[in-house]
Parts: sequence; C-alpha cells; structure tokens
Amino acid sequence: MMKTLEWARAHVAETIELIQEMVRIESPSDDPAALGRFASWFRGMAEERFGARVKTARGGHLLCEFPLPGRRRYGGRILILGHYDTVWPMGTLTRMPCVERDGRLWGPGVLDMKGGVALALMAVKALRELETKVPARVLLQLNADEETGSHSSRALTEKNALASRAVLVIEPGTGLSGKLKTARKGVGDYHIRVKGRASHAGVDFEAGASAVLELSRQLLKVAEFTDIAKGITVNPGVVAGGTRSNVVAAEATAHVDIRIAKLRDAKPLDEKFRALKPFDKRCSIQVEGGLNRPPMERTKGVAGWFREAERRGREMEVEVEESATGGGSDGNFTAALGVPTLDGLGAVGEGAHAANENMLVDRIADRVALLAGLLTPSSE
Repeated sequence: MMKTLEWARAHVAETIELIQEMVRIESPSDDPAALGRFASWFRGMAEERFGARVKTARGGHLLCEFPLPGRRRYGGRILILGHYDTVWPMGTLTRMPCVERDGRLWGPGVLDMKGGVALALMAVKALRELETKVPARVLLQLNADEETGSHSSRALTEKNALASRAVLVIEPGTGLSGKLKTARKGVGDYHIRVKGRASHAGVDFEAGASAVLELSRQLLKVAEFTDIAKGITVNPGVVAGGTRSNVVAAEATAHVDIRIAKLRDAKPLDEKFRALKPFDKRCSIQVEGGLNRPPMERTKGVAGWFREAERRGREMEVEVEESATGGGSDGNFTAALGVPTLDGLGAVGEGAHAANENMLVDRIADRVALLAGLLTPSSE
C-alpha cells in the first residue's frame, strides 16, 4: 500500500488537472446536450489516457472496463459506481470558477462527484503502472441522472451490481475526515392532493369546504408518522393551495419527503399514507408516491468491506472511519440487492450542492491509494 500511496502522491498534480478538466465541462442533470458533451469528452479521454473500453448505455450512462494485470484468481467483477451529472445549471462556472486555493479545489461538482470520478481513474492507472495483480475485473459505471432520482439508470445499476461481487461507490466521504458510509437511509416522497369546494369567503362562506384547512389537518397527522428512535422522518417540504384570500380554497397540495433506516418500515409507513381520510367529509384526498431508494443497511457484507478498508488505511497510517447518513445514493439500490456495498470512497471536502463546494487537496493521494487497495482485497 505504501508503494501505491507514494505513486498517488507523485501524481497529485495530474489528478488535480483531471478534476479541473471535468468540472469545467458543465453537466447539469436536466440538460441533455451538456450531458452529451461531457460523455463524448469523457469517452475519448478515458480511452486515450487510461486504456478504457467505454460504452454508452441508453440514457447516456457510461460503462468503462479496464485492462488490468492479474490472473483473476478469484474471478468475478468489482463495480465502481458513480455519476457525472451535477445539480448546477449551465453558466455556474462564471460565478463559481474551478480554482485551487488554500489547499482546496473549488467549483460546481468538484466534490459531488467529479473529484471521485478522477480518483477512481487514477486508482486504476496506479494499478496498471505498478503492475499490481488485480484478482477481479473492474467496471466503472457513471450514471447521468443520479441527482434527479436515477430513474433511467436504476435498472442498469441493479443489473451490473448483481453480476458483481462488490460495489464501491465514489460518492464523497462524510465530513472533513472523509468517513466512509456503511449505512444510508432509504428515501421517498409522497404527493398529497386535497380537493375541496370553492365559495366566496364573504358572501357564501359556509358553502365552501377549504382544501387548505383540510390539508393543514392532514399534515399535522402526517407529522406524527416521524419516529426518530426507528430512524423514520417525514417532512412536508412544499405546500401550495388556494387562489385568493377571499376564496375558500378548492385545491391544496403537499410534497412530503420520507427517510427510513430499515426496509421493513417502508410498508407500514406506506399504509399510513394510504389510510389518510378527510376530516371534512366534503373534501377528498389523493395520495401518490412511495419509496424511491431503499435503505442501505449495514449488512455483514458491508461490514466486511469496511474492515478491509480499515486494514488498508492502517497500512498507509491513515485512519479510516465509518458513518451512517440520511442521504441516499445509487449505492442504496445495490446494497438492497444484498451485494456488499461500500460508499463514501470519493473526495473529502464540504459544501456539496452549495456555493462553497470544495475538496481537500491533501486527501487526494490517500483516497486514490485506498481505492486501488480495495480493488486488490485480501479478504471479503
């Protein structure tokens, strides 16, 4: 591992340059043309510089295979999973330029997660140049729609995960210590629509049935679904209704975010939403939605890969810690299938999705070495 770490330290400048190239090719999730430009550039770059064989799947998702030394003693494949879309709209670089300053790289998508993509590529390059034997094939999958729910990439992710013996997710680590993620909450959303009866609030008040008032009562009930002890949270995040203050509202809607720590809690929570009944019988309620990402639970397989990461860290004299988070990733899908998944292996920094998005330069080398080490595991 120390030899790999030394290689990574000697290639930090090259890694920074690669990250900056990626960040400066903006790729917002909702801009197909921009995503296409990034994918086209990435394919040529990965083939030329990293010897990758790159295919583009339907939806713009990238699949990269690498010729690596080794006799495939254990066989099988390891899936490195990430995404290249970002939350930032085109033109963000004009106010958030990608620059190196104060020991950090700054810019839109630098942490989430183009930095992680570059780390993965450099880990593969280290293995090739050091002629390290890799016992499994390596597939890097970069999705184009992770930030918007992975609707078109989910099936591909699950298919490739089931054909792999482990999944390494290059999402950012937790906090400035870069803790790995061994558990993530499941994520979902519900849309509650209430229909009432409109009337003039002054002339004919009693003839109306307020959808806004009914929804308010429903949201108080929905809030009771939260169970902190079980890791269940329910958040009505967007509420709308009515037309004018002098009109009894005919319609009102709410978008509700849910998070669960255990898959077993999904069905009971869904049943509670589906069982909502109007307090005012003149109103009607429609509930749509459900769980989008199942939780990533800390299974035996997940724990085993974390222990391997800990061991690799000790070899480099770098402390590797674990964390659980309420946020979801594509690793939720793979872990829910029972495939050992280790998340948070990407860049270390702070400010993902925020104006201060950045990553620590002095954590580039050990993260590259850690990824390379996990591609040559001693145990599972």
